[in-house]
Order: sequence, then C-alpha cells, then structure tokens
Amino acid sequence: MAKSDELVKYITQQVVTYIDTPKAVRQHAKALSKEQRESWQTRWFGMLPLAARMFMDQFKPKK
Repeated sequence: MAKSDELVKYITQQVVTYIDTPKAVRQHAKALSKEQRESWQTRWFGMLPLAARMFMDQFKPKK
C-alpha cells in the first residue's frame, strides 16, 4: 500500500512542476533536447551506419 502512495505523490509532484513552469521555458527545453539528440540511425543501429559508410567510401574512386 505504501508503494502506491509514493507513486501517487511522485506523479503529483511531476504534474505540479510541469504546470508551474511557463510554456516558453518548456518549449525551449524541448527544442534544446531535440538538438542534442543523436540521429535516428545512431540510436537504432549504433555505429553500424558509420562503419558501412566508411567501408563503402574505400571503394569510391577518388577525384
């Protein structure tokens, strides 16, 4: 029973914190985290796309 009370208390704190922050601050934080996020290729496949690109670049003719 105590764990559910703690969960309700935590969720309530998060909601109140969200409501108390101004909309402009929330939008700025969201945009900032979006800029810092890795590309979807890296998040899904790790270093494989980079390794494949480097491998394929070896076979391209140099100008």
